[in-house]
Amino acid sequence: MKNFSTGAARSLAVRTAIAALGALVLAAPGQAAPAAAGPHCAFRPNAPDQHLVVKRDTLWDISGKFLEHPWCWPEVWGMNRDEIRNPHWIYPGQIIYFDRAHGRLTLTKPGSADSEAGLPPVTKLSPQVRTEALAGDAIASIPSSVIEPFLTQPLVVEPGELDAAPRIAATPETRVWLGEGDRIYVRGPLNGATNFQVFRPGKPLIDPDTGKVVAYEAAYVGAARLVQEAKPGVDVHTFTVTRSVQEMGVGDRLMPTPPMPLRNYVPHAPAQPVSARVMAMSTESNYAAQSQVVTVNRGALDGLDVGSVLQLYHLGKTIQDPGGRKGIFGIGASKMRMPDEQFGELFIFRVFGHVSYGLVMQVTLPVEIGDVAKSPE
Repeated sequence: MKNFSTGAARSLAVRTAIAALGALVLAAPGQAAPAAAGPHCAFRPNAPDQHLVVKRDTLWDISGKFLEHPWCWPEVWGMNRDEIRNPHWIYPGQIIYFDRAHGRLTLTKPGSADSEAGLPPVTKLSPQVRTEALAGDAIASIPSSVIEPFLTQPLVVEPGELDAAPRIAATPETRVWLGEGDRIYVRGPLNGATNFQVFRPGKPLIDPDTGKVVAYEAAYVGAARLVQEAKPGVDVHTFTVTRSVQEMGVGDRLMPTPPMPLRNYVPHAPAQPVSARVMAMSTESNYAAQSQVVTVNRGALDGLDVGSVLQLYHLGKTIQDPGGRKGIFGIGASKMRMPDEQFGELFIFRVFGHVSYGLVMQVTLPVEIGDVAKSPE
């Protein structure tokens, strides 16, 4: 449904976003940070004087131009937890200024009357009819194209969770594999849903700490729509395949298509200390690079939520101490444990019970299975 609004509404929305930034106070070089901001939320020594917001920008990118750690921008903007879930929007065409005199970022040019008073500028727009939601113009918090396939699929399920889901029980003319447009017969409770995604039980997710299976990652094979619900005396529902990314067949399971989650991904430290391990990659490789997705062995029940940022570490190796006891043929030699090496950050964007998906951000080395991901220090 289209959302119609006037230029005045746009002005109000922009002014609201500007007010949020206008109130932003950060630690400028040589100045102490405000009490609400942690010591990690400092300006970069080479922070620019200003930045013009363009469509391809993300809030993470913009913050990284000014801040040592871009993930902490909600903290230094003074957002509380409720506001973090529904952040103010920033729009292309706006200019973010670094007000060095006052140690803050602002959308008013330093030295102007509004800037000195701490007020946002007045934006005058001619009345006009808009044919899309204001939020559609706003820049995203993080790159969305990479994570969109992971918002609804693949699916992480607890052991046994798919067992009770509806299943493809038969196909016309005993066809083994199915594609888009084909008819399928499904057995099991639909609970009022009409649109489903089709999954095939996939690989187990093994916790690196315990060696136990904590969940399964079900492989997404397509989608199906209900055509005819089972009538009395008939055991199966009639469906048609609406999408096929792999051939589906008898035994595959159906799960109701979930709504697309809100995309107000605002980075923040977890509310409680979290220490996780990387246990799977989105590809068949054992390594992940920047802007790729990995799975960690902690979730909502462990203190993670959408937007949590974790720091990535390679586990410190244990090596022989060259100045210690030599031993015989290396046996009994003195060894020493090296510190964990911090090399990047992980942005959590989808959370299950004990498992989460994270987007790799700003890494200097490849991510490996077994790497540590823990709350920022």
